[in-house]
Amino acid sequence: MTHAVVAGLDGIRDDLADLYRDLHEHPELSLQEKRSAELLARRLRAAGVDEVVEHVGTTGVVGVLRNGEGPVVMLRADFDALPVEEKTGLPYASVARGVDREGKDVPVMHACGHDMHAACLVGAASLLAGTRDQWRGTVLLVLQPAEELGCGAQGMIDDGLFERFPTPEVVLGQHVGPLPAGFIGHGSGPVMAASDSLDVTLHGRGGHGSRPEAAIDPVLMAAHVVTRLQGVVAREVPPAETAVVTVGRLQAGTKDNIIPDDAELGINIRSTTAATRELLRSATERVVRAEAAAGGATRDPDLDWTISVPALVSDPDATATTLAAFVGHFGEQRLFPLPPVSASEDVGVFGEAIGVPTVFWFWGGLEAETALAALQSGRLDDLPANHSPHFAPVLEPTLSTGVEALTVAALTWLATP
Repeated sequence: MTHAVVAGLDGIRDDLADLYRDLHEHPELSLQEKRSAELLARRLRAAGVDEVVEHVGTTGVVGVLRNGEGPVVMLRADFDALPVEEKTGLPYASVARGVDREGKDVPVMHACGHDMHAACLVGAASLLAGTRDQWRGTVLLVLQPAEELGCGAQGMIDDGLFERFPTPEVVLGQHVGPLPAGFIGHGSGPVMAASDSLDVTLHGRGGHGSRPEAAIDPVLMAAHVVTRLQGVVAREVPPAETAVVTVGRLQAGTKDNIIPDDAELGINIRSTTAATRELLRSATERVVRAEAAAGGATRDPDLDWTISVPALVSDPDATATTLAAFVGHFGEQRLFPLPPVSASEDVGVFGEAIGVPTVFWFWGGLEAETALAALQSGRLDDLPANHSPHFAPVLEPTLSTGVEALTVAALTWLATP
């Protein structure tokens, strides 16, 4: 059955490639994906999707493909971009700019492959819509905004996703990454880490750089926070646990000889278990408050937890069922296991909200020979990865593999005629 459905890919491959290039060339920041949403909604309608609704969770798009009695299966793709300046040199490279949440003018690029995710979902929808004699049930097509902010999935749920549309029995998703194109990487259980972001403001007292004794230096406090936080993972987290603490932003002052009043930090933590997650959150707050007190801060620091994404769990039983279908379609030689990834994804929020399994896998987007050689020599980190200004999946076989994987996964859970 799967081969009969994906046989139609030859007829739409060029059109999907055009869609991908269009999305890549015209990226939009999270919750600003208006052009992309309109384009994707048009493409779903043109593919024969029965119902297409826009503006779900601000800029999300939902399609419903109905085909008689049977299971409801959800396919999800994200489509927001990042504030990154593209350096791929591609003829369809982005030169777009946008305004971020802080009001800053920034370059915009699809540096994480979400354009590929969206094009693949449209492709899977087209194949399924054109072969209704091969399956029964309902396919819920979810194009999610704001994955990069960790709030897009919850935003769609809060806007009534599972009240306004059929409730799925399984959630299926995928992510392109720095693996050999044409290959699928998989895991079971926790496959991606939880992510929590904390904004901190440390309060000192400004003054002239020549008279530090008359000031209270928040930059020095911030420096101690940065170094002290590295001891949390090294000395408080059990060695067998996966944990990361990163200070990705430190901003203070306007001139070299002026001690500022305040210093700001942006801190991100990653974990794979609930216990480690709570340990990291608690320890991070403790360190920030302690260093502020040690530095003589004029008042307690401001702490604001912003982005919070739970660990992504690929349900073991549902994953095994889906992988068996992948082996039957792609062949075992094109699949390989992956360890848990310390990056994060909010797709798991959908399944958790309604108590159904999520199945999530990765597929490769790098030139296969180069990526395989790097894997074998332990140099995979030398290749462009997600969020790099040089990351752009090779068009084929990446696009075809992603379309086929989503389609095969959907058919695994839909009923047969």
